[in-house]
Amino acid sequence: MTDKFLKGRRAIVTGSTSGIGHGVAEALAAAGADVVLNSFSDTEADHQQASDMAAKFGVTVTYIKADMSKPEECRALVEKAGGCDILVNNAGIQHVAKIEDFPIEKWNAIIAINMSSAFHTTAAALPGMYDKGWGRIVNIASAHGLRASPFKGAYVAAKHGVVGFTKVTALEAAGKGVTANAICPGYVLTPLVEAQIPDQMKTHNMDRETVIREVMLDRQPSRQFATTEEIGGTTAFLCSDAAAQITGTTISVDGGWTAM
Repeated sequence: MTDKFLKGRRAIVTGSTSGIGHGVAEALAAAGADVVLNSFSDTEADHQQASDMAAKFGVTVTYIKADMSKPEECRALVEKAGGCDILVNNAGIQHVAKIEDFPIEKWNAIIAINMSSAFHTTAAALPGMYDKGWGRIVNIASAHGLRASPFKGAYVAAKHGVVGFTKVTALEAAGKGVTANAICPGYVLTPLVEAQIPDQMKTHNMDRETVIREVMLDRQPSRQFATTEEIGGTTAFLCSDAAAQITGTTISVDGGWTAM
């Protein structure tokens, strides 16, 4: 692969102003793709982030507001971007509660943002990809798309749904130059996770490294977080010509979690 192997391609990354989405967007921009950033806000900082990324990588980067809980906005994102060659469905939220206590509105929101949004953006993007005879769809699922944990009913259901939908997309797109795959990260060191570490240290009376290893990464055999750069690199690979025959599958970036 050349350094700019995605030059001339346009990528949409949902939920991409922080965390995994931001890491994915940067990796695609570094590979030469023009990138559309997205979140549900529309602040000066959002647009500045796009300008900064464009200057850093020498590509075109734009920001488009779209609320991934709303089907019409999911589809409008693709239309406003002028279609895309690469679609990365990353937007997601989380809530933890027992099934009997799980708030209905939280269930509905998680299913809408974590799963249904991928259907709507994919439905809007596929016709343009078929016309070009080339496309890459990468859905950011989770180790919870392959395994379950208690108290995460909506999240686990949504991520399993994303994995299943990825397989259906791959079958329908087979032979048309379009691939669809799901990345299943374990625990990734994002700003959201980083912010939880001090509280965990106090709760368990442990130092930083011990609380990471023994509490937060208890189910991740490597006892190391994956990084947003690693998820971004995996995404970029799936968009490369080397991955043209990788479709309808999952790639776990989880330090061995799903090997257990």
